[in-house]
Amino acid sequence: MPLRNKDFQTKEPFRHDDNVTLHHAEGPFSFLNPTRAHFHHAGLSPPQESNGDNTPLGQPPKQVNSTVPAAYVKFLWRSRDNRKGRHPLLVQPASPGEDAPFVTPRRTSDPREVVKNVVRTFTYFPVWDISWLVGFIFTWGSVVWVINGFFAWLPLVAPETEFPGESYYGGGITAFIGAILFFEVGSILLIFEAINANNTGCFGWALEQLLQNGNGKPKIQVVAARSHCQHHHQNKRNLVGKPKMPPSTLLSQTSQSVERVKHWQWFPSWYDLRTHYLHELGFLAGSAQLFGATVFGISGITALPGIINHLTPQWRLNAAYWIPQVIGGSGFVVSSTLYMLETQSKWWKPAPHLLGWHVAFWNLIGACGFTLCGALGMAHGNSGAQYQASLATFWGSWAFLIGSYLQLYESLNKHPVEEVSDIEKEFATRQ
Repeated sequence: MPLRNKDFQTKEPFRHDDNVTLHHAEGPFSFLNPTRAHFHHAGLSPPQESNGDNTPLGQPPKQVNSTVPAAYVKFLWRSRDNRKGRHPLLVQPASPGEDAPFVTPRRTSDPREVVKNVVRTFTYFPVWDISWLVGFIFTWGSVVWVINGFFAWLPLVAPETEFPGESYYGGGITAFIGAILFFEVGSILLIFEAINANNTGCFGWALEQLLQNGNGKPKIQVVAARSHCQHHHQNKRNLVGKPKMPPSTLLSQTSQSVERVKHWQWFPSWYDLRTHYLHELGFLAGSAQLFGATVFGISGITALPGIINHLTPQWRLNAAYWIPQVIGGSGFVVSSTLYMLETQSKWWKPAPHLLGWHVAFWNLIGACGFTLCGALGMAHGNSGAQYQASLATFWGSWAFLIGSYLQLYESLNKHPVEEVSDIEKEFATRQ
């Protein structure tokens, strides 16, 4: 029986597209679905020299922000990127003086592209994009928790700054807002994001054939094709509607009957849940996140003024406030770990070159801080433990804020371009 992570048992991307062929798939665990796959697009083959009879792939785009010569271009599918509506492109830069057959956008790690995307996080608000909503909600939720961290820790380290009701009212109300209105809602959206991932495949790039002075060797220009994207993230009319279908000039689909695709679903069928989603790292991580947020929400409710001051003796405070923090924080730890593993080609091999890995890494640090806060908080009467519990909330909140902002940044970068030194070697070593 073939390993599950080496092949798509169900819902293989691009299964109805004759232009796209699967090179190989892989994932960190043999019993779960692949989390990454390399595809070859027929249009990404180096063009032949023009003989006057060649038909261009399309008209040159009217405006291109940046063009960089490239020797090879490959399309990379990742489960996380697909869930976020992203279309990664692997590019091997051309050597100095080489007549490169491709022209591509700048790599997304270029400082100019980074600054451009950072500015967009403050000026662009695609409320119809569920992945953006997830990042936006978690970012503001983390801001609330940072404020909560100041309310909890600052009176201990700088008592002269404390004002009446700071911990009682400020800490309790911000804990409720952060736990219920942000973490719980964001976790629910993570599940919707997972079960509505595009499972048919979306190339997301347009290929334009350019001729040098009308003759000679042509070049292929690769440009982002946002208007042709099949992901539901591009639907600006509403959050749950049907996205615009791409024209036949972008993707050539078979004339045979194609399975009917649901563009949005509130709940997966039992069959899909059993055969697909329970083997998806993204869905499992989202489920752990939702479980943790729900249990953690108990602490958010019991932290409210008028409730927490009536939780006596200590065992009641532990049961209703501290223990849910430990259980909920543990759910966050599991979720962040699974999200981090999803981005890795091997379970033991970190992927610090990927933005999604850093999102999960910082969220894991934040989850450890929140779990530690609950564990230390149960040490009643120990001033050192209480100090460290408040401090854990403080640094854990900042870690969550970093991870959440990176997630917001990630959601706005729909066409990442990644440079590799040798694409063929990259493909060979990952088989």
